[in-house]
Amino acid sequence: MNVRLPSTTSQQPSVIMAQWTRMSQIIPVLSYDTINSLYPVSTFPIEARHYLSEWIESQRWDDFTLEKMEQEGQAGFLLDQTISLLQHVALQSANVVDRMKLMQISRNMTSLKHSPLRFAVMIRDILRKERVLMSSPTPAFQAPPNQLPMVQDLEDLSAKVAKVQEIRQQTHQVQEELNWQYDKVENPHEPKTAEMKSQIQKLEFIVESAARERVALLKTCVDCLDRCQNQLITRLKDWRLEQYKASIGCPFDDNLNTLQSGCEQLLEYNGRLRQELMLTGDLGPEHERLEQLLHILVQSSLVVDKQPPQVIKTQSKFSSTVRYLLGQKVVPGKPVVLKAQIINELQARNLDSVPGCSDNVGELINNNAILEHNSATKSTLATFRNMSIRRIKRADRKGSESVTEEKFAILFTTEINITGCSSPYKIQMISLPVVVIVHGSQDINALATIIWDCAFSERDRVPFVVPERVPWALMCSTLNSKFSSEVQTDHSLDQYNQLFLAQKIFDKPDFIDDFSKMMVSWTQFNKDPLPGRQFTFWMWFEGAMELTKKHLRTYWSSGVIFGFIGKQHLHLILKDRPNGTFLLRFSDSEIGGITIAYVSATENGGQIIQNIQPFTKRDLEIRSLGDRIRDINHITYLYPEFPKDDVFKQFYTEHQPLPPGGYIPATLHTIVGTDPGSDTPNACPPAMTPMAVNPVQTLQPFSPQESIAPQDMDTGPDVFRPVIPADLDLDSILETLNAGENCLDTKQ
Repeated sequence: MNVRLPSTTSQQPSVIMAQWTRMSQIIPVLSYDTINSLYPVSTFPIEARHYLSEWIESQRWDDFTLEKMEQEGQAGFLLDQTISLLQHVALQSANVVDRMKLMQISRNMTSLKHSPLRFAVMIRDILRKERVLMSSPTPAFQAPPNQLPMVQDLEDLSAKVAKVQEIRQQTHQVQEELNWQYDKVENPHEPKTAEMKSQIQKLEFIVESAARERVALLKTCVDCLDRCQNQLITRLKDWRLEQYKASIGCPFDDNLNTLQSGCEQLLEYNGRLRQELMLTGDLGPEHERLEQLLHILVQSSLVVDKQPPQVIKTQSKFSSTVRYLLGQKVVPGKPVVLKAQIINELQARNLDSVPGCSDNVGELINNNAILEHNSATKSTLATFRNMSIRRIKRADRKGSESVTEEKFAILFTTEINITGCSSPYKIQMISLPVVVIVHGSQDINALATIIWDCAFSERDRVPFVVPERVPWALMCSTLNSKFSSEVQTDHSLDQYNQLFLAQKIFDKPDFIDDFSKMMVSWTQFNKDPLPGRQFTFWMWFEGAMELTKKHLRTYWSSGVIFGFIGKQHLHLILKDRPNGTFLLRFSDSEIGGITIAYVSATENGGQIIQNIQPFTKRDLEIRSLGDRIRDINHITYLYPEFPKDDVFKQFYTEHQPLPPGGYIPATLHTIVGTDPGSDTPNACPPAMTPMAVNPVQTLQPFSPQESIAPQDMDTGPDVFRPVIPADLDLDSILETLNAGENCLDTKQ
């Protein structure tokens, strides 16, 4: 796609395109994970980098830092320009797929407007990581950009350790020469010359200098090892946090191979340095540091590779996998058995001071697994396949705290022997927090606890402390990520959706200013019911998300559902539209419902905006949304002015030809209001009129899902109605029903 950006700089393209031109040559040999890590799909995908490369490289991103809040305005200006330029590129594209993709990227970027400085810092980091990749001597380097500093430090450490060994070997050779010279001096038959004395002094100086250099270099190596190990452990903590954030839709690379390689290298360098110190008889402070670093490394290498489900129902099976990143260094022979037990929040907080837990707060069955090495994948895993919580002991609750707010964890422990280490190590690792429930009805509230904990927990927190109040900007970003990942769509919540969600949770339907810095509490999220409702904000949001996931994914991804919008905003945008204009919105008053709002004529020639009774999961299982829209003749144009058949024909169910024999298909239709005349098709298709003449043909029986519940026979905007052919009397109908056949064309 060849497009020309509006002029925003006076720099020459040949200069400012240099970095992207070089990166374009490197990208084909990078791994898919590396590319996704460098260019986040949800915020700044590679397409945006490609089409805006000239403009991006002409701006000054290196000056931005998160600490300088005064840069928010400048960052916001650059973000607005980025969105505007993407839309400009999209409109110039002749390829409809490219155009839709770029417009979607620009819409996604609007979610960053609450924190433009983070956007600017993100672009700064992307450009810096590109330059690091370009400076690498091996362009095919596969490690993610956030691994580069650690990898470079490990290479530096390797060179230093090799230098220590080289100095020792050279010193040993010089010392042997010096010993030979000493022997010659002590020999009474050898003449004592000045040259011999000078040679001895020279060799002594070399040995002493080498010893000082080696001692200094050993200390430097231990410092470097300490720094590399801190980087690795930080990255392991980051990996764990990213693993947690993945449950709300954040990107996550679950590949542990690079981190495992780092652990193995650190163990090797630690062993070589300890050996160097022992060879010189130096067991002082540096040796103690190495022993301490070794203990931390052995402990930190135990990772929960596959977390248990974060909402666990008692008496139900669940699984989890633990990986040991130093598995290839485990002493062979005696099998290593890991044990799992459930612990509460207080026990999790005390693990550092009191390793292990003797007090059981729950009974966990099938809680042992053997650590086994897979030579094909070079991974060492213990898989718990059929664990189950038989019972749970809960702590005393505070105030109005619910059982679904109580957090537990699974603790994994074992004793392990590492090659080259004299004594065994007791190691442990806890899972991410879990909520234990006893009934499926508690699932939604338990999930709310996990979502809040996941979104707003910090990396090195005390288990499982989480803030009670957070800025709306963070809450909104979490809802957007969760919705997109759960529905599995690239179509994010737009600014209108986000505004209405804020109005909803804060109960400020008339407030249209910036909500981003307003603080939202856990109580507002999932404790107190929404005003005038019997459900919380999270229950309502989750219901819309679940409905979209199960029945409306393609509609939402196609952009035909407006989604979250308040009635005031609805009236504002529809008030001047022609009759029959409609849009699709999530119900404001019902959990898991979608409604059609449309402009209708009044008796006196005016206009009124009507809302059809929401369609729920059950309704859409019976008849799809597309077919219901086709049924309703009142609605003609999707807002702002798209003919409904042009937009929704892809969702219509095709009419099947009548079968030559057997059942005649029965269909359901949607009727709006109490007057069926305008929307009701012919009362009975011609093939149904001579039913008594041809007894071989009967109507297709209704499935249990299609049965008509008593509440559905009530009057209302969406009603099931039996349409009775005029030539059938009541006795004929009763006989047919008693025979188990239904000759009524049921309409909805």
